[in-house]
Amino acid sequence: MASGALVCCLQGPQFLSRSRVGRSRRVVSARGSSEQQISVPKIPKKPSDPFPGKPEADVIVIGSGLGGLCCGGLLARYKQDVLVIESHDIPGGAAHSFKVKDYKFDSGPSLFSGFQSRGPQANPLAQVLDALGESIPCASYDSWMVYIPEGEFSSKIGPTEFKKDLEKYASLDSVREWQKLLDGILPLSTAAMALPPLAIRGDLGVLSTAALRYAPSLVNSFIKMGPQGALGATKLLRPFSEIMDSLALKDPFVRNWIDLLCFLLAGVKSNGALSAEIVYMFSEWYKPGCLLEYPLHGTEAIVEALVRGLRKFGGRIALNSHVEKIIVENGRATGVKLRSGQIIRAKKAVVSNASMWDTLNMLPQDVIPSSYQNSVKSTPQCESFMHLHLAFDAKNIPEDLQIHHIVVNDWSRGVDADQNVVLISIPSALSKDLAPPGKHVLHAYTPGTEPFSIWEGLDRRSSEYKKLKAERSEVMWRAVERALGPGFNRDDCEVKLVGTPLTHQRFLRRNRGTYGPAIKAGEATFPGHSTPIPQLFCCGDSTFPGIGVPAVAASGAIVANSLVSVSEHSELLDAIGI
Repeated sequence: MASGALVCCLQGPQFLSRSRVGRSRRVVSARGSSEQQISVPKIPKKPSDPFPGKPEADVIVIGSGLGGLCCGGLLARYKQDVLVIESHDIPGGAAHSFKVKDYKFDSGPSLFSGFQSRGPQANPLAQVLDALGESIPCASYDSWMVYIPEGEFSSKIGPTEFKKDLEKYASLDSVREWQKLLDGILPLSTAAMALPPLAIRGDLGVLSTAALRYAPSLVNSFIKMGPQGALGATKLLRPFSEIMDSLALKDPFVRNWIDLLCFLLAGVKSNGALSAEIVYMFSEWYKPGCLLEYPLHGTEAIVEALVRGLRKFGGRIALNSHVEKIIVENGRATGVKLRSGQIIRAKKAVVSNASMWDTLNMLPQDVIPSSYQNSVKSTPQCESFMHLHLAFDAKNIPEDLQIHHIVVNDWSRGVDADQNVVLISIPSALSKDLAPPGKHVLHAYTPGTEPFSIWEGLDRRSSEYKKLKAERSEVMWRAVERALGPGFNRDDCEVKLVGTPLTHQRFLRRNRGTYGPAIKAGEATFPGHSTPIPQLFCCGDSTFPGIGVPAVAASGAIVANSLVSVSEHSELLDAIGI
């Protein structure tokens, strides 16, 4: 289920079909913040033919992030007339890919697993793809490089390999506590995985599609766990740190490592991460024979598969179409108004895949209950990102280069401290077509830890901005140099693109460039998918189950399920065998 911040992660636990030729591809993640001049055409403000078909639909989905595409694809599968409206000329949101020269870059998610899984316990994104009759070819691998204060090593997933790393770089106490953790939580995974995300809906129909349908498997899971295990399962909706405390885990390395995994997956440390999400992740990463996967041809392969599925069932997607306002008439959401002035009508519903803050800004202020406004405005935000995209020659670079590298500079500062953790993805190590022969592409980033406040108000053309960009990107350059070894020379890179929180805000339409809500389990819960405005729904990382690719896929599915009848929902579950 891996995805989290590592997939920019997502989840993340974890994260797009178009016709483009050569240099017409727009550098969404880094344009306006690169260290070299790249000629990229501007987006036309008013496309001559923005919509495939009539300017109305049963359901309008605002935004083509993974959550929006999952929602739109399933609605099309349910035979709804659905239109996904995207502001940019490339679908995919934070998961899109872009091309510079002959290099293809991922803009965000890079760590995935479970694409090939099927059935009730499959990754939510895999379940959606299965429902759409789509699949994604992947390269498999089982380790990533780790650079921590204690040393650097290739960390393998699986039940036994990591214990060898613990023995070498930590202590025998770490090994014992790690085994104690696995023994304590892996039985809980039976309960955590007993209810397929695709079975959930946002109304009382869930009693039929989920509670009754999967009651036997839930009961069996509790029987297998025994009384003590069943009691432990009650903690699945609590912070993961409470499970660690109940197991009396005190080893600093183990707790630091778990904090890192939680932060990469959910955007918060173990004291705020939902236990169910982390237990699911452990069941994916630390079971016998487990593997990680990277989609061949880059993350755009995921988006292309979802768009193919959408169109296969009659759904439509409109690019270059910026939604300025959500239209509310007689108290109900009835459509959207584009920046061009065009109005698109929705007969049944409008679904926003934008963040909660950006959705709020699209609504007429006089129709929003003050309690809803206050709730959104008071929700804490995760910080933003620094990005570094590079293209370079593979000469003098180790031939056994791994795809992922994690750098932690100082455990004592906390994994959520700014300038402390850097994630590096080199997807060309597995998918050779992303770069010309003998070349590599690389994406390094600080995972939702870059403060927006130090960038706010800066002119992107100013010397102050450029100076700050150079200063704040240095931590990523040092991490890259550490990962690639002495044969790497930053001056020899053919492409150098530095993105800041202002880049993130501008091109991903993210309020303050945020990674999403910083909601801690035990203190608050992610909002549901309905809103105080009838016929307006939300999906994505501002809604349950939260941040990360698997989570946003599940949120899109829940909204789609909620907009059709229980019988239609049940027929889909039968059709895909869950």
